[in-house]
Amino acid sequence: MLAPMDEKSEKGSLNPISPAQAFPEARMISTGEIQMAVHEMGDGPAVLLVHGFPELAYSWRHQLPALAAAGYRAIAPDMRGYGGTDKPEDVAEYTVQKLIGDLEGLLDALSIDRALMVGHDWGALVTWQMALLAPSRMAGLINLNIPFFKRTPINPLTLMRLGLGKDFYIVNFQLSDEADRRFGQDPARFIDSMMRVRRPSQKEPGKRKRGKRQPLSLLKLFAQEDPGGEALLTPDELKVYADAFAAGGFTGPINWYRNFRHNWKSTRGVEQTVRLQTLFVGAPNDPVVARKHIEAMKSQVPDLEIQMIEDCGHWTQQEKPDELNAVMLEWMKRHYPA
Repeated sequence: MLAPMDEKSEKGSLNPISPAQAFPEARMISTGEIQMAVHEMGDGPAVLLVHGFPELAYSWRHQLPALAAAGYRAIAPDMRGYGGTDKPEDVAEYTVQKLIGDLEGLLDALSIDRALMVGHDWGALVTWQMALLAPSRMAGLINLNIPFFKRTPINPLTLMRLGLGKDFYIVNFQLSDEADRRFGQDPARFIDSMMRVRRPSQKEPGKRKRGKRQPLSLLKLFAQEDPGGEALLTPDELKVYADAFAAGGFTGPINWYRNFRHNWKSTRGVEQTVRLQTLFVGAPNDPVVARKHIEAMKSQVPDLEIQMIEDCGHWTQQEKPDELNAVMLEWMKRHYPA
């Protein structure tokens, strides 16, 4: 959690605010299609923060006060299907075009022409695609953990099925609603099994065979008595997530994955170059992304700066909040000053 105001804070901590003040209450905003639960802090140039799976706007609780203190208007919505935001039933309501449309509609509702976009995990996938499909609404881009992947020549689900098998979680999500149901039976256990600090020397999801990590099965991870690593969240933080997913379920969030084929088909012919000033923040301990994936995106993102946060895993904004805030604000000072 954020440190209370103390001697360090008075000397310029990145989080000069008490935990009780750190995360504002949501207000409901109509995008023209859905109602979004939106948390805001500060005034100044707009920064729109887009969370991933299985997260919430609350995942940005360490960033909102730091951005506000630096002179920015920090805006973090619960995305479609999550938290207090609407949760349409139809899978087709979770295409990447719908998700981008929600962000554009939110900007319209807030009378903001352009904002700096910050994405993590699935939120990074959405904002990378927004940079291709709606760049005029973006003043720049900061993405965490997930680099830009150019459109594959064949259906990405086919590649995943052939290369990683039917137990790989994204493939499994296409086959049935088993994950929706089982995760919903114990949201706290699922969130805790996912959001953990895992270092290379510690037990990680999946077993190794001949030096290679096996494809990640979230159902198997959920079933393990010991998911490995160290708990990332305090009991109070875990309760925020568990309560939200107990109320809203996992079908909406998982429906994002069930649109991989649609998203691939509907972006045929889109130029695969991100022409925005961009900061990518990577983490060496992220089990999903290798350095080769980060290096591979350089030709598709010409105005790119890469920063790595050492001893950090997949949940960067929660695992290393002060380090991330420092990296973001230094880049923003040069590229998007308050």
